[in-house]
Amino acid sequence: MPPVGVAESPARVRTVLRLAVAGNGMHMGDYDTAITVAVPPATLFGYLADVQNLPAYMPRLTSARPHDGDKVTVTAHIEPPGEPEQDVKSEAWIRVLQEGTSLEWGAPGPHDYRGRLHVAAGDDPEHSRLSVELHTERVEGAQVDEGLTEALEGIKAAVEAAEAGR
Repeated sequence: MPPVGVAESPARVRTVLRLAVAGNGMHMGDYDTAITVAVPPATLFGYLADVQNLPAYMPRLTSARPHDGDKVTVTAHIEPPGEPEQDVKSEAWIRVLQEGTSLEWGAPGPHDYRGRLHVAAGDDPEHSRLSVELHTERVEGAQVDEGLTEALEGIKAAVEAAEAGR
């Protein structure tokens, strides 16, 4: 396999997170879904608030480096249609909306790509309910739904494995 290059153009900035979660469709939309996670809410929120954990549950992300407050530099390995696979660097942001319960994230650019993660108590103290909301102007419904489900399942698997390894 040839070496993988790193692109940093503004168009690639928006592509990184969009492809990391949802694909590459063409329609605006708001999406949401939820999953139950077998860890207490405080554990789940702490895991999500640490942006360095992103690559553990976002399969295309290979690194996430926080800097300058709520900014995050991410690198993703993508396979855009009709183009060679490549590593792409991008700037994004993530911030706590309400400590212990809500995070907001997004990537700058014309496609208005942003979302929120909400952590709530589950049916018992050892379980949490994680919901995600996503807004984007450039992704088709089925691809987004699949991407959100994949992301939530990745979070669930990663945080449960991290907690089991303690």
